[in-house]
Amino acid sequence: MLIIVISAIVFAIWKMYESSYFKGNDFLAIKNRIRSYVEDCNDLNRHITELKAVHLGSDRLSAGRAEYRDTSKWNFKRPELKNQQYGANIHNCSRSVCDGARRDPFKYICKYFDIKADEETLERFETILNNFEAAEDGKKSLQIERQKILESIQNNIPVLIRTFSKKKLETKLGFDEISFYASSFPRYVFKYISPGGNSSTQCDVVMDIENLNRFVVYLSEKIKFRKSVAGQRALMTSKLRQKIKERDGFACKRCGASVRREPNLLLEIDHIIPLSRGGMTTENNLQTLCWRCNRKKGAKI
Repeated sequence: MLIIVISAIVFAIWKMYESSYFKGNDFLAIKNRIRSYVEDCNDLNRHITELKAVHLGSDRLSAGRAEYRDTSKWNFKRPELKNQQYGANIHNCSRSVCDGARRDPFKYICKYFDIKADEETLERFETILNNFEAAEDGKKSLQIERQKILESIQNNIPVLIRTFSKKKLETKLGFDEISFYASSFPRYVFKYISPGGNSSTQCDVVMDIENLNRFVVYLSEKIKFRKSVAGQRALMTSKLRQKIKERDGFACKRCGASVRREPNLLLEIDHIIPLSRGGMTTENNLQTLCWRCNRKKGAKI
């Protein structure tokens, strides 16, 4: 009992100390000093979030919504029926379709999620790949920049606060929460549940960087088979992105910012004439921009 009382007293004293520190002039002075750097980090964080805000394929809910209930009078146990899911990228299917998706995922994604192998789709997935690869690069840059800021003020922060209130310290300094989860990649799900609800299988196809690269090539091969002009052009793959950055000297073509001066600078590949205005994915229509300039440019020429 005595240990509990002592622990409660220590905890209360710590909370009082923590609260008074974050309200004190010393901490507020540090916060004001690094405010512009924190805001820059937060801007990059929001930019990364925007890049990941994509939807792939047709909406499986576009046909409408319905409620389904098992009204059987028999007391059967059907545990898997409780796991039935409906969503934009979930296809509830037969076991054979689920097995087929495991063997030939791209073919089944195109067939069951209404993704057509045409020029428009190819350009859309190239853009998605470009955005997601930039987002992944951006997460690394953001993590390094944020750590540099925290290290720059380390000697001004009490050891107890650095050790026991690290998360709260970052929040109080004004940093937005960063998501580093791989689950942010788009995912296609083929799900089979038996009529009796006692067994199920599931095939998940995660469109990560590797799969997006492969899918762009897959779509291109399908289009080339139809002798499409668009199928003969350069593909916006990771290899081409790197080639354009090397060509431009790893520097922004608008503001001149480069990795030489900013080692953690996020560089992105931009269509000079946007795809929405008839631009093509060709080397002479691609340029390297820093994330700030690319964000300002948007769909403008």
